[in-house]
This record gives sequence, structure tokens and C-alpha cells, in this order.
Amino acid sequence: MASTTSSGSRFLLAGQAEDGWSNENEATATCFCGAVQLVFPLKAPGLVDTFICNCADCHKLTASMFASNFTVLDSHLRHHRGEENLTQYAQSKTVISKGNTMTNFFCKTCGSLMYRRGTGFPGASILRIGTVDDFNLMDTVLKPRIEQFVKDRAAWLSGGEGVEQCAGYFYGSN
Repeated sequence: MASTTSSGSRFLLAGQAEDGWSNENEATATCFCGAVQLVFPLKAPGLVDTFICNCADCHKLTASMFASNFTVLDSHLRHHRGEENLTQYAQSKTVISKGNTMTNFFCKTCGSLMYRRGTGFPGASILRIGTVDDFNLMDTVLKPRIEQFVKDRAAWLSGGEGVEQCAGYFYGSN
């Protein structure tokens, strides 16, 4: 069941929470069970970038063929509820090999990956577009701008339409 508001927002029945929202400046991202909800910015400087990642880490971490992401400054990210319900898993053996430790923040109840933080990019969090409550944002403000690690993309997938392609790591060398 889908609900569309007069503003063009689209909230689909996805998980247990039914209190997601968006406005012209901010929106919510919620885990599948609804225990964790984040509020994030829809404009710069808080919204940094949007991207698809085909790296091996994202394959394993998402149990999928790629991850669709957006980066926000931590100074603009708020935990609306459930911060205490997040558990962390950190690793330093990542595809970005220059001493980067990635810490993953999961809901303890349902296992949804809410965001990642890396020592290689302090002060920012990488959120998953799939956790965003307003599905309309996936085609508008959060449409990926970059697709990285296309050299590792599954052969049966094609690149994102209108998305800049990068063979390896777009944001620096690895």
C-alpha cells in the first residue's frame, strides 16, 4: 500500500514504522522494525553526496550486488529515536586499504544497516538510500550521482542511468 502526499512524497508500507516524514530541508530514515529512526538533511552543506558502490565490502555487507548510499555530515545527522538500539561492528580490512577502519551501525532488533563511518572520512556518515522513508527522494534529491567500483559490478547489471561511472574508488585512491 502506498501513500502519496500533496507535496509528492511517497511513503510505501515497508517495515513496522509508519511515522516517516520529509519536508524541503530534512527527511527520515528508519530501520525495518522501526526501533531506529534518523533525521538527515536534504541540502548542502549537510547532504554531501549520493552514490552507488559495487565494491566487495558493499556486496558482502548488504547481501546484494551493490549498495545505494548517501553521505551526510555528522553535525547534520540526528537520532530521532533508537540510538541506544544500535550495535557496532568495525573492521580495518576494507577495499580502501590506507588504514581506513569502517564502523557499521546496525539495529540490534532487526539487523538493518543504518549507516557506516570511516576513519578515512571523519565527520561524515554513509547512510543507505533504502532506509529512507519517503521513496520519492530516491528518484529526486537522493538519486545517485556517482557509481564507483564499476570494475567489480556484476556483469548482468548495467550502470545507473545518468550516473557518472568510476572504475575504482571515486573519492580518492585506494
